[in-house]
Amino acid sequence: MTDVSGPYTYSSALGARDCPAGTYHIDLVNGTVAWSDGLYKLHGYERGEVVPTIELILAHKHPDDKPRAQEIIGEVCRHGGHFSIYHRIIDANGRVHQVLTSGEGAVDASGAVTAIDGMTVDLTATLQRETEVAAREAVERATSTRSVIDQARGLVMGRLRVGSDEAFRLLISLSSRTNMKLALVAAELVALADDPETSKGHDGQDRLDAAVHDLLDGKPRRHRRDSRS
Repeated sequence: MTDVSGPYTYSSALGARDCPAGTYHIDLVNGTVAWSDGLYKLHGYERGEVVPTIELILAHKHPDDKPRAQEIIGEVCRHGGHFSIYHRIIDANGRVHQVLTSGEGAVDASGAVTAIDGMTVDLTATLQRETEVAAREAVERATSTRSVIDQARGLVMGRLRVGSDEAFRLLISLSSRTNMKLALVAAELVALADDPETSKGHDGQDRLDAAVHDLLDGKPRRHRRDSRS
């Protein structure tokens, strides 16, 4: 039986951590299957516990993914060619793994498919890590958005001498009139307040007050550049 070795793998999400994977060889002439150690582990076994077969491979496919996987493997067995399947397998311990299986059907001189060689990569940890990172970044963005909105609300409260609810309503109104997201509207107001050019000159404070009033009244935003001259 052909000896298969484990592939070299790397996941940018996992960094130095292992990305579980294994290779396989299916001899269609003799009906035998060879797995690398990694593929045994991926299916929840140690080498020697089971004899890998096509039937065993299919038995570990998730029920929802099995029909399509069988269909693709059948096509490769008949016609050869490359394939790639992103699907789920359930290991011997009942754990679900999200995997990518790829391979190629080898064709002999007569055109008959004699074997399938390929590999399976376990993407479960990679997807979990990427989901965690995306969730954390979403929270950070949400926190940042709330922060800039709170700053803009405070700016409006101070300049227009209105309460928190009224300041928020005015910001929402401006967002609606300008068809801009609330966070973007808030960011512009905060940027205007932070712009050192805004307060230059003896009437700098008046310019900022006027700019806030104009923005909330829907008037042209002339104060950021025009009124500096």
